Amino acid sequence: MAATKTSGAQPKSSGFNPVQFLREVSAEMKKVSWSTRQELAKYTVVVSITVVIVCALIWICDSFFARLFNLIVR
Repeated sequence: MAATKTSGAQPKSSGFNPVQFLREVSAEMKKVSWSTRQELAKYTVVVSITVVIVCALIWICDSFFARLFNLIVR
């Protein structure tokens, strides 16, 4: 069998380098697409309304099944 070379292999590092890590984090954070203040406010309202609706549905289902259970047990 012929020995195969791994393409794109990274050189062995001597360990964790915090300065290199922070530079890479900084470079990646510059690539992030950040929302505007208006978009953030709209998304917050949408999520809040959705949470309230889901909580109400869970409360309604819970109340229904609690009453149904009480009717069955009594």
